Amino acid sequence: MNTDRVPLVELTFRNMDPSPAVEERVRTQIDKLGQFHDHIMACRVAIESSHRHHHKGNLYHVRIDLTIPDHELVVSREPSGHHAHEDVYVAIRDAFDAMRRQLQDAVRKQRGKVKHHETPPHGRIREIAPAADYGVIETPDGREIRFSGKSVVDYDFARLEVGDSVWFTEVESEDGPAASTVHVEGKHHIVG
Repeated sequence: MNTDRVPLVELTFRNMDPSPAVEERVRTQIDKLGQFHDHIMACRVAIESSHRHHHKGNLYHVRIDLTIPDHELVVSREPSGHHAHEDVYVAIRDAFDAMRRQLQDAVRKQRGKVKHHETPPHGRIREIAPAADYGVIETPDGREIRFSGKSVVDYDFARLEVGDSVWFTEVESEDGPAASTVHVEGKHHIVG
């Protein structure tokens, strides 16, 4: 990030007590966004717990508003009912991953490097574990790409089957290659 311009950072906690550890995680994630754009002007983050008085079963909603020159980018990660977002740190990570993708797209567009008609990577579902909220795609060249239920677009994650043909958007995660979006071929708009 350009050290001459420190972005305005606002962090709001709703239905939960402020946490220095959570605030530190958010600031670390904002710093990571600075690797992709050196003119971040402001970043507003709201973290909301679904229940104020319960310690188990809370789902976290994270909203990020990021301001860069000529753009306002917004990510609003609603708790999807998947238990992964019972962990505030997972909810924060997922929201910032989505913001990073938006920011990278905005930078590409600003530079005029939008790729058109590029064939997305394809593969088949090799493993699916709805209870654990993950699956594995095997590509034709034998690579394994992990994904989670929230990555599946326009299809019910629980209805995926081993062998289903998919195309996906690949990103690098802490655990290696992952799919940020997964589209099931030939099965559209089936959300249970």
